[in-house]
Amino acid sequence: MRFSIIIPVKEINHYIISCVPITLQLDYPEFEILIVPNELPEGKLPDFLHDPRVRLIASGRVSPAIKRDLAAAASRFEYLAFLDDDAYPAKDWLQVAAAYFREHKVEAVGGPGMTPVGSTLGEQASGLFYETTVGGGGLVFRYRPVGRPFFVDDYPTVNLLVTKAAFNQVGGFDNNYWPGEDTKFCLDLINSGGRILYVPELLVWHHRRALLMPHLKQVGGYGRHRGYFVKAFPATSLRLTYFIPSLFLIGNIGLALLSLVYIEALAVWLGLMSTYILACFADSLLRARRLGLALLTTAVIFCSHLAYGWMFIRGLSSSTHFKSHLR
Repeated sequence: MRFSIIIPVKEINHYIISCVPITLQLDYPEFEILIVPNELPEGKLPDFLHDPRVRLIASGRVSPAIKRDLAAAASRFEYLAFLDDDAYPAKDWLQVAAAYFREHKVEAVGGPGMTPVGSTLGEQASGLFYETTVGGGGLVFRYRPVGRPFFVDDYPTVNLLVTKAAFNQVGGFDNNYWPGEDTKFCLDLINSGGRILYVPELLVWHHRRALLMPHLKQVGGYGRHRGYFVKAFPATSLRLTYFIPSLFLIGNIGLALLSLVYIEALAVWLGLMSTYILACFADSLLRARRLGLALLTTAVIFCSHLAYGWMFIRGLSSSTHFKSHLR
């Protein structure tokens, strides 16, 4: 069982320079790493690019979806392992994946993308937003190991491995949707009869966005595309979990306006908000075990819910399809 690890990237950046050497240390006999930048780097190359297991594929200025498809077409091996440029796997990553592919005969496996040890305080708070039950809702298993393996129908490409045969059967990624091409790919895979198994011990570390605007921009992007996908792909997106931040936003606005007229509404609003803030803080403290980080994460959860809720409404109300601009 051999794996082609695929990493789309705009250019050879500091994440690639730090993450790929770690990936090259995987405890597995046969794999290759395909890095897909816009253009081939010039000048002196980092040492890891001279490793025979590493290949560079220039793609031009295209989306990550197209980069992954190009690499999949050029791959030599029968299993495709997708990573982000700012992520790196545990040493036994491919061993764990191979064992589950053999035992369960599934088309794809995915695991959690965790916050790296040594991240800045802001990055830790960004990660804890996703890891807490209040912040991440029903999706915390994507960001930390949870329970036993179970089947999922939607999973991000930061830590997703799939058989090349299944990938080719569904035609790879749909470039009409980015971000969100992973949601469409997983739906195509499920509709073709494939299965995706969540494996809690299939570990990858994923660097988080800095606070506050880069984090909120990412969260808002998730919300906008998920809102649009409620209409485009209701099978995996028409779920209450995705609507809750928007209901939270609307509820706050409604109670704030009512409070201008009715003192009783102000009491209700303050009571509900106090309960929400306490829940956020307790959840954050339980995960962080540090008072300062818990307080910061509480603020991040609140801001993130508002950003996601607003952008979800924008996506839901959009009459035409949209794509993110290439950077």
